[in-house]
Order: sequence, then C-alpha cells, then structure tokens
Amino acid sequence: MPTKSVDRTIDVREIDGPPFDDIMSAVGSLEDGERLELLAPFEPEPLYEVLDSRGYTHESDRQDEDLWRVLIEPA
Repeated sequence: MPTKSVDRTIDVREIDGPPFDDIMSAVGSLEDGERLELLAPFEPEPLYEVLDSRGYTHESDRQDEDLWRVLIEPA
C-alpha cells in the first residue's frame, strides 16, 4: 500500500445506521490531493461503483478478518 498521507479518517463501525451519507459527505469535502481513509467491517464493494462514477479512486486492503481499509482520493 502506498505511503501517501491520510488527511481524514472515517470509521463506519462507529456510525449508528447506514453509513452511506456520512461517507459521501466526507468524500465530497476532499480537496485535490487529499485522501480519506475509510475503515469498515467488510469490503464496501457497492461503494466502489459510486466512487468511480463520481471521479474518485480507491485502494482497498484487508487489515484483519473483520477490518477493511479503503483509501479514497479525487482522481
């Protein structure tokens, strides 16, 4: 995984209810060159198509059995 810095982190395990709106709000506030670290208990595959369609790139990495780390940045 690249060693670029992370500017913000959102841990969806701490969100009560569906996290999609929280994630998209955080993603939408990214400036060019900034990266968001998303921590989730599963691989958020449905999110990838949304990110791609809105001009963001993502890199996923399974950290543990129930922890995925996804780095998101503007394309």
